[in-house]
Amino acid sequence: MAVERIILGVDPGSRCMGYGLVRERSGVLSLVEAGVVRPSEEAMSTRLGLMYTRIAELIGAHTPCAVAVENVFFARNSASALKLGQARGAVLAACGVHGVEVFGYEPTLVKKSLVGAGRAEKSQVSFMVGQLLGVRPDWAEDAGDALALAICHLNHFRFMAAVSAGQTPGQPTGQDGSTRL
Repeated sequence: MAVERIILGVDPGSRCMGYGLVRERSGVLSLVEAGVVRPSEEAMSTRLGLMYTRIAELIGAHTPCAVAVENVFFARNSASALKLGQARGAVLAACGVHGVEVFGYEPTLVKKSLVGAGRAEKSQVSFMVGQLLGVRPDWAEDAGDALALAICHLNHFRFMAAVSAGQTPGQPTGQDGSTRL
């Protein structure tokens, strides 16, 4: 029987949150769903509520075994960093309530694991995501980033499984790179 894993990737943002679900079955990746949440409401509490609700709906509908979320990076100013942290908090809260384990990844690690360069352009990442999933990338940039997070986690999961089984994985990446949240 083939082992199946579904990973939900989330690219949090205070104005737009990207999400993407990737299924891995017997080493083959496929796109389940991808999209964005763009709340039109200006009130931050309403925007965060919509983000929480959408993540909870996705978890309920697809029962992912893990969620990969982008780690907060340094924003241009403290107000932006705070808003980004709040959006990320809404995602973490939805995962916590539903008992789904969450892993955080730095944007440069995600790009490096998919494209080979930590400073890759979004278009390069989106192209590679499309190649890995066997689909034409017609999603919003934030959804492409979320799918990249999900694929990065699956790669990380396979690497860690190979290491714990005493196998020699392809090319070692050095440190683990993920953060269990």
